[in-house]
Amino acid sequence: MLDHLSIQCSDLAASGAFYDAVLATIGGERLFDFGDTFGYGVPPMPDFWLGEHVTGTGFRESHIAFTAPDRAAVQAFFEAAIEAGAEVLHPPQEWPEYHDHYFGVFVRDPDGNNVEAVCHTPA
Repeated sequence: MLDHLSIQCSDLAASGAFYDAVLATIGGERLFDFGDTFGYGVPPMPDFWLGEHVTGTGFRESHIAFTAPDRAAVQAFFEAAIEAGAEVLHPPQEWPEYHDHYFGVFVRDPDGNNVEAVCHTPA
């Protein structure tokens, strides 16, 4: 349903380093670097974009969930996020209230957004 998502960040370098680390664990990479905008995804096209905060004032939290290919990738995402200094909201675990086999981790990115890696397949 989504073609792409773009968020603004207050420190593009810090957010870029965070997303470089965590998205690599689930098969994503920085595909475009326009200096003030980074595009991430699986080649050939990015579907997640970071840009400098240029519109509006204040902060509004976003929730961004990235698909992980398996539970090991969710764990690797978690470890990369911790290494990048992320605040842990919920460690990797099953969330049966969402559906059977929902396995996810929730952390905060450098701007305070709620970022998740999720796998929907059985262990």
